[in-house]
This record gives sequence, structure tokens and C-alpha cells, in this order.
Amino acid sequence: MNAWRDRLNRMTNRTRFVVCRIFVHLAGSDVAPLLGILNRTAREAIDTEGDLEVLGEGLVEVCQSLLQYDEYWLSAANEGDVFWDEGEAGDYFNELFTDSAQRYLSEVDLDGADSDLNEPLSLPATRNVVVMVTAAFEGEVPELETNLADVTALKAGLKALINLHYQEKLRGIQVHFSPAQFGDELTNDQLLQYFPELVPL
Repeated sequence: MNAWRDRLNRMTNRTRFVVCRIFVHLAGSDVAPLLGILNRTAREAIDTEGDLEVLGEGLVEVCQSLLQYDEYWLSAANEGDVFWDEGEAGDYFNELFTDSAQRYLSEVDLDGADSDLNEPLSLPATRNVVVMVTAAFEGEVPELETNLADVTALKAGLKALINLHYQEKLRGIQVHFSPAQFGDELTNDQLLQYFPELVPL
């Protein structure tokens, strides 16, 4: 039924919107520096009040950093849907945004972020980091419309997100991460409780 509706919508030249969310769980004693990159891109996004170009540049940096840290990937998950109505796509994007923001310690602390950076040696480094990327885009991207709980597929998906920025097809971007700052820890028990969808890679 869905395939038939997709064909019909293509024949009437309606715009196809995809909204997807990717979870990447990294583990190891060397993953903490990634929090610095994530916090900086988050602050830049807030400073520019969500300017899509700045968000896209931040997304590229986050995806490139995740690709560089691939040896620390431990588990992943993804979900998404296709829409032919921009309003419905926007509603689903907001739904995923709200869910990501409610995950354990995924709120950026803008007040304490700089002071934490000044004394990283006194803070325990978390061994677990979960990055949640939510994106809305126009068109069809097979690399993002498949199961990404596989190292090769996940790499292809992250590269596809980078390409979408340069092709100017992104309509919405949101990056959440847990824990949100240096000094906070995401334990293995919390990982199971707050991110039950993760699948080992």
C-alpha cells in the first residue's frame, strides 16, 4: 500500500520529506574529547538562534568526528519515516527532538561548560557517550533509509548526512548527546535504561 502511495505521490510531483534519527554509542577512556566538539557546535547553534547553515556546518563537524572515532563505536540504532506533507514531517521532527532532549543528561549546560573545560583533570571522564542526530531532508537517500546498526551502513549514513548539507537538502537538524558535559557520567545501567533501542555493532 505504501509503495503504491509513494508511486502516486511521485507521479503528482509532490515533495518527499524524510525525517530520521541516528543513535551512535561510543565507549572507551578516550571518547571524552568528543564532548568538547559536541558542546562547541551546540553553543554555536544556540548563539546563531538555529541558523540552518550554521547547524549544517556543525552537523558536518559532528559527523566527521564520529567517523574519526569509529574504533570506539559500540552500538547504534536509527529510526525514521517518509512524509509527503511538510507539516506532518515537521510534527514528527519535533516529536523526535522532544524525545532526544528528555534522554538522560542530554541538555547542554551553557553556564558551566566553560568552567568545566578549565579543569578537566579533576573531573572523571565518562566511558560512554551517546550522540543523537535528528535530521529532516527532501528527496530520497537510501543510505539513511535502511538499518544502520552495522558499521559499514553507519559510516555510509553519516557520510550521506554530510552530503545533504552540501546539497542544501536539509530542512531541519538537531544534535543531542549524553552526557551533556565534562564531569557527568553515563553508566552502563543508565545506558540500558535510557537508550534501550541500541544494538551492538
